[in-house]
Order: sequence, then structure tokens, then C-alpha cells
Amino acid sequence: MNLSEIIQNFVLLGKLAKPVLTEIGIFLIFILLSFLVGRYTPLLIRLILKYFFPQQLTVVYEKLIHPIKNLFKIASTFILISFSLNLIKEYELIYNFIKPFIDLAVIASVAWITSRLFRQFVLVYGIDLFSKFGREVDELLLVFETLANVIIGFFAVLAFAKNRFDLVGLVTGLGIAGVAVAFAAQKTLEQLLGTIVLYLDRPFVPGEYIRLQRSQQIPEGLFGRVESIGLRSTKIRTAAKSTLFIVPNSILANLEVENVTRGKKVMVLLYIEFLKFLEEREQALVQQVIAKSTNSLFGIDPGSTNITLTDNSEDHTTHARVTFFILGSSENSIQLRKRLLELANEKISKHMLSYGIKFKMQEPTIYVESPVTI
Repeated sequence: MNLSEIIQNFVLLGKLAKPVLTEIGIFLIFILLSFLVGRYTPLLIRLILKYFFPQQLTVVYEKLIHPIKNLFKIASTFILISFSLNLIKEYELIYNFIKPFIDLAVIASVAWITSRLFRQFVLVYGIDLFSKFGREVDELLLVFETLANVIIGFFAVLAFAKNRFDLVGLVTGLGIAGVAVAFAAQKTLEQLLGTIVLYLDRPFVPGEYIRLQRSQQIPEGLFGRVESIGLRSTKIRTAAKSTLFIVPNSILANLEVENVTRGKKVMVLLYIEFLKFLEEREQALVQQVIAKSTNSLFGIDPGSTNITLTDNSEDHTTHARVTFFILGSSENSIQLRKRLLELANEKISKHMLSYGIKFKMQEPTIYVESPVTI
């Protein structure tokens, strides 16, 4: 090969490489622009919010966007770089090598910013929502945050696995390893499920007094005040020694728990005046009707009904005083039972009149708050 042929080959290579270098150069310029534009993403979001939500701009931006503005910069930069990859799509070797890394960075950054944005939303608005629903702010917010992060992570994995590999086949192939991991993390999973059960069922909340029955895990039982419900365990301050007892949530979810704080007890007093002396047969009939009507009432303390009959010799009448206790876990349940008691009074009146016994029932019925024995 002579000198002229060598020069011609170099010229030919230069002509062939010129389009490639031009497109790669443009691609590098777009990457540089992606970094520059990404730095100003929070400002762009602020302008958009100002245009659509001018009144809520300060609250939305300052409390939700501003604390995580650096994450917005990173996520937007990777997204713009991902779009820039289309410029070198025809160069499959370079494109196929870079594309998975950029996609992973985009999905990870978007998932991370979604998680942090949800956390900021909970911190800013979650407390107000809990207050509106009448619930105390406690570790339930942490449980919501953990569940949200698990869901976000799950969808992030699905998004990355799409069109790359058979996720179902991979999970099936790793079945044995998954079983091994499940056995290894069995206790942790039990505690997490126990926490979810406690927050869904709400047998107690922080600040309430509870009594745990004797069991294999707690041989002497336990009575105290719930201080906090965590992701793994519940902290109970004992009433006698004022020590802190930490019980795993997986154990609490399977124990018999007596909530003393919610144990409302109201004594009911009914006064009935009969318009004549009642004979022994009639007195027995009255006691039977009242006992049957009250004991069948939902929420009555079993065996608490007491009926006292006294004769008044001055006006030749018989007076009856009926006492019993109604139980409930909340003010709403007590009100429901009071309404049921009104229906029971109507039932008593109908039975008495059907037997020809005339009477006057004192109105209103007397309710006396009675503390529950601890």
C-alpha cells in the first residue's frame, strides 16, 4: 500500500466517522443541558404551582417540595438523560450498554422521591387528618409510611423488570431461596403482621390502661398504661413498679387483652309505682317480667338486675325500684344501650298491661356513672 492509498483511507474513515462524532457530540451536549435544566427543576415546579395554585403556593411548595428539592434535581436530570439516549439509539452497542443503568437510575430516583414526598405529605397533612377523625397521632403514621414504601418498592421492581427479564420465572426459580429467607425472617414477619393487626383492630391506643391475662409468654400477667405502639413491639408502663414492659406485637395480637380504660359502666335506676297493693302472685309476675325484659337487653351486666318491691300503707300502693348496670366501650355504645333500654321499658309496659296491672313509670330514667373496678 503506497502513501496515496493510505491518505485516501484516512479521508474515507474521516467521512464515515463525521456523522458518528456529530451525533455523539449532540448527545453529550444534551447530557450537559440535562444537568443544567435539572438544577432548575424546583424553580420550574414553583412557577407551575404559582400558575395553577397561587393561593396554596407557600404551603405546597415550602412544606412539600422545598425540603426534598435536591431529589427533584437528581430525578429530573436522570429523566432528561434517558430522553437524550434516543439520539444514539441506532448505535445499538452503546445504547444497549448505557440504557439499563440510566433506567435503573430513573426508576430508583423516582421511587425515592415518591417515598419522600409521601412522607412529607404525612408530616404536613397527616396530623391534621388524624385530628379531624378524632384519633391521637402515634406510631400509626410510621406503619402507613412503611407500607407505602413497600408498595412503592414493589412497583419500582416491576417497572425495571418490564421487557428485560421474566420476573415471574425469576421468582419461581428463586423459590427455594425465598422459602429459606421466609423461614429466616419468620419472627420479623410475625411482628410486622402483629403490628398491622393491632392498628387495624385498635384494641387499645397509647394512654389507655390494659390488663394482659396470664399466658405462657407472660406467666404473671400484666397491668399498666400503654405508652407507645411501635413497629416491632408495644411499651407498657406497669402500674405497681412503674417499670417499662416491652411486649412484641406478635405476642400481643394473640393474647387476651382487657381494656380497662374503655370499660364504661353506668348504673340504671328505674322507679315504678303500682296503683294498688300487689299480691304475692302479682309481685312474682312483675319480677319475672322485669328480669326477663332487662336480662335479654344487649349490653346489660349479667346478673346485675336487682328488683326491690315495697308497700306504701298510706296510699295503698306498691313501689318497685329496679337497678342494673349497662356496659359499653365508648360513649356511642352507651347511648345505643340507653336507646335499647327505652324499647325495653315499652316492652315491660305492654306485658304489665296485658296482665291487667296498672302502674306509673317515673320519667326520666336515672343514669349514674359508676367506675369500673380495676
